[in-house]
Amino acid sequence: MSAVLKQAPVPVRAGAHGAGARAVLALARFEARRLLLSVPVVIAFVAYVAWIVWRTRDSWDGNPALQDADRATQSMPMLVGLAVLLYAHHAVVRSERHGTEHHFSVLVLQPWRRTAAHALSVVPAALLTAACVTGQFTWEALKPGAVGHGSPAELAVGPLTVLAFGAFGVLLGRLARSALAAPLLVVVLLLALVLGTAPGDAGGRSWLAPVVSQAGPDALPSDLLGRPAAWHALYLAGAALCVALLAVAVAGGRSPAARAGLVLSLALAVTGGVLQAGGATPSPELTAARERASLRPALRCAEHGRSTYCAFPEWGPRTGTWAGVVDRVQSLAGGSAHERPLVVRQRIDARYGLEADTAIPALTDAHQVTVGTAWGGNRVPEFSSAVAAVLVAGTEAAGSEICDGRMVTVMWLSLSWQDDPVNALRRVRLDDSVTGSAIVLSPTDPLSMTEGQTDVVRRLLEKPSAGTGARVKAHWAELTAPGVTTARAAELLGVAGPEKADSCAE
Repeated sequence: MSAVLKQAPVPVRAGAHGAGARAVLALARFEARRLLLSVPVVIAFVAYVAWIVWRTRDSWDGNPALQDADRATQSMPMLVGLAVLLYAHHAVVRSERHGTEHHFSVLVLQPWRRTAAHALSVVPAALLTAACVTGQFTWEALKPGAVGHGSPAELAVGPLTVLAFGAFGVLLGRLARSALAAPLLVVVLLLALVLGTAPGDAGGRSWLAPVVSQAGPDALPSDLLGRPAAWHALYLAGAALCVALLAVAVAGGRSPAARAGLVLSLALAVTGGVLQAGGATPSPELTAARERASLRPALRCAEHGRSTYCAFPEWGPRTGTWAGVVDRVQSLAGGSAHERPLVVRQRIDARYGLEADTAIPALTDAHQVTVGTAWGGNRVPEFSSAVAAVLVAGTEAAGSEICDGRMVTVMWLSLSWQDDPVNALRRVRLDDSVTGSAIVLSPTDPLSMTEGQTDVVRRLLEKPSAGTGARVKAHWAELTAPGVTTARAAELLGVAGPEKADSCAE
């Protein structure tokens, strides 16, 4: 009996690096598919898409400024990022939970390669977020009333936030093998989200947060924003890459290339962080530009009909819409006001930054009307009220001081041509009422209505406008004469007078 001895073949190591890379990509594809189909991530994306549809359908009343719309894409991706963080940690510690970690020692994938695969698996979630951001912003940009310019750096914040959160979930999985680590962290981060994203006036430190929220009542021209958006995007990209490479290093991936990548990504994050902190403080040039735009703006003027409309360059396409409102109000006026040329000027107060809510004083120049950067919704009756006040009183400043029966004429001119005049009356008043005295909102100083004037105006708006319009033109001189009483205005316009005594003292 004999035996034949054969030498065992020596394992072939040629191409081991390529095989490892292919295995990493294969595992990354597998984990990415599981991540995108996981319950928390699916719920987060469904909620995200539903929020986009719910918010974008009526946002800015269909008249967005795109330099604000790009920032509006940043907050909700943090919810997706939390879900990705939760599942990424869950995937990394899966083998620990199932007791299968020792089986991986016989595979081609070392722990650091598996960690790299998990880090790569969050990229599709970031790309899907980028698609949602693009869809939301494109929807805003395609609205007929859209003006301004968006920033690619601002639009990149959402996807980069998801990427950074996912990378942190992988790192957390390598540092904390407990399955409770990620859920506890998510609870803490959710509390932070409920309390709000970082305010923009907290100094450079606020820019270390993923999202820096800066929003005011009115949009500013793009060149006056002063947000270090590009440096912030660099900071987020560097931080995401640095955290991912740190997770690989913790898992044993300490090759020269990995170390160099870690140092480079850290340098990118630090560079972006330092430069964004410096850019958060307005420069002397930006401060001067904001002051010029507030006090001596360089506006572009266009003629529409008999009137002139001056706007910041980004709002130039909107002058025709303003002209439509002016023409409707002026067509109802009588006397010389019916054909009086007006000058509509766009005005802002940018001296105190994006979040300031600063009152704009009324103009004292004759036949000039102020319009803001916001439009649609309540802004339309507010602007038409300012136009009507100038037609009746001559100037914005004089119009804001009307307290006699002329207010009836002002409000009828402002509201009677609108689709739902009584509802427009409600929306233009500070207390959203159609009874009692109230403040009437305007782009500059507000107007005021007494209880008696409110009663008369409401009765007029409930009647067909044609008959009232003829009476307004026939009695224009008396209706716009200083000192005319509300009772006399009601008599001239053919409705019952105020039920209570109506005086300026009220």
